[in-house]
Amino acid sequence: MKLIVNADDFGISKAVTLGILEAHKNGIVKSTTLMCNMEDAEYAANLSKNYNDLGVGIHFVLTAGKPLSKDAQSLVDENGNFKSNSLIMKTAKIEDIRKEFNAQFEKFLSFGIKPTHIDSHHHVHKEPMVFEVVMEFSKKYNLPIRKVNDKSIEKLKKLNKGMIFTEEFYGKENIESKHFINLLIKNKDTEFLEIMCHPAYLDEKILNSSSYLLERTKELSTLTSGEIKEYIKDNKIKLINYANI
Repeated sequence: MKLIVNADDFGISKAVTLGILEAHKNGIVKSTTLMCNMEDAEYAANLSKNYNDLGVGIHFVLTAGKPLSKDAQSLVDENGNFKSNSLIMKTAKIEDIRKEFNAQFEKFLSFGIKPTHIDSHHHVHKEPMVFEVVMEFSKKYNLPIRKVNDKSIEKLKKLNKGMIFTEEFYGKENIESKHFINLLIKNKDTEFLEIMCHPAYLDEKILNSSSYLLERTKELSTLTSGEIKEYIKDNKIKLINYANI
């Protein structure tokens, strides 16, 4: 098996960024995705340049912070912030999504790094209209996309080379080493597997912007545990990022 352990939310805050890098340096994370509309995105991107085997993809955002594009009225509330996950698709227009994602992609490139793949905050690209725009970027730049539902499988097979995605390692009850190992056992016949995670340290910025908090620190502990590293070594599981598939 070839395993990608991808840490979401790179750049959402300095503490989260440092936690992800700890999970890379002393754990099993080989991939992460950058939130380009966040204040600490450039900080994260610059740090990532010190780690050649850390793949950095783009984490397209429509549901946190502010947009990078101007006049994206269908995407924002009265304060100029992105609308919540439950409201965004009620008003979103595809031309505004395309404009915003282009701004985020250009911002990513301005940091002097190239994305390895595409996913999105809160899996917003599961929405058909958003998925259509994401596919445009995928085709133009030849980038794999994280699979988020069965409807996308056929369209993604060629781009993702058979990659299977699981978000089961996420949540209050599922972040122990035993559960992670059980996921590997469950998918032992899979050639390529991606497991999403959210390891982090905590700071004021993430405390004020997320409800998923202490679980992030527990994920960090799990992803750097000797038990998991030993299991991966003993079972000849190869840790990779999207640049390697």
